[in-house]
Amino acid sequence: MKSFPLPLLFVAFVITSCTTKNEKKVAINIEKTALKSFTDTAQLDTFKIALKGTESKNMSLLFTITSYKSAQVYKKEIKAEELLKSYLASADLKKEDEKIKFLEDEVNFFLDEEHFLMPAITEQEKPDNNTPDKAFYEELKASKLNGFDYRLGKDTKIYIAWSAKDQKVKIYYKCC
Repeated sequence: MKSFPLPLLFVAFVITSCTTKNEKKVAINIEKTALKSFTDTAQLDTFKIALKGTESKNMSLLFTITSYKSAQVYKKEIKAEELLKSYLASADLKKEDEKIKFLEDEVNFFLDEEHFLMPAITEQEKPDNNTPDKAFYEELKASKLNGFDYRLGKDTKIYIAWSAKDQKVKIYYKCC
């Protein structure tokens, strides 16, 4: 059996160890897009959600809405760390790959059909304590513009819609 000199084995071990520890993390960039009427009942706006980052502690979900006139009308960055924090107790999210899978699932779920509310408010609905702006709520009821809802965590859901009067996206409902 051929033996290798001890210093040569040591160098091979150090090179292997350094290579393993210094592997570059691959950036994750997952995007989903949907075309839906939002700022106008007859025109389609672009809803986009993207997951960006290299590991769960520095990732974020970037949600944007671009109007049919090509103007960005809404932008919300949701820090993955905050989203994960609200689910850690109830979900099995101990390992990094489980966290990444959870975040990928969030992106895939974000633009599901059930989040597009047509119209945002029906004639039968009444504002309650979770309605931050009663005048906007009534504006939406009259305009019959569509709404959209998304989660900021396990216990927080945001409902947004376009205000034709203020020419911007506003929250019309926020709750559990």
